[in-house]
Amino acid sequence: MALAVIKTGGKQYLVSPGQKIKIEKIDAEEGKEIIFREVLLLEKGNKIEIGTPLVKGVKVTGKVLSQKKGKKVIVLKYKSKTRYKVKQGHRQPFTEVEIIKIETSK
Repeated sequence: MALAVIKTGGKQYLVSPGQKIKIEKIDAEEGKEIIFREVLLLEKGNKIEIGTPLVKGVKVTGKVLSQKKGKKVIVLKYKSKTRYKVKQGHRQPFTEVEIIKIETSK
């Protein structure tokens, strides 16, 4: 089984084929395939390749399952003795992706 560490949206994810992950929102339609070229680490069998900073010739292919929003987070600003209070909600958008395969060109 192959494992890879990919970088997208300023975050790193440990992925393997068949895995579903939630990443920062990507502008892609549902059902489309996307390719992650920023691979930081690759493990295939007992062999581990660590990139400096990226592993050359490796790409991870994923399929966009859905575009959704996360749970609501309440933001409350309050200052005592000044009658200042602001309540605000936020829902972070994300993209759900299923990892299809990890390819090497070697």
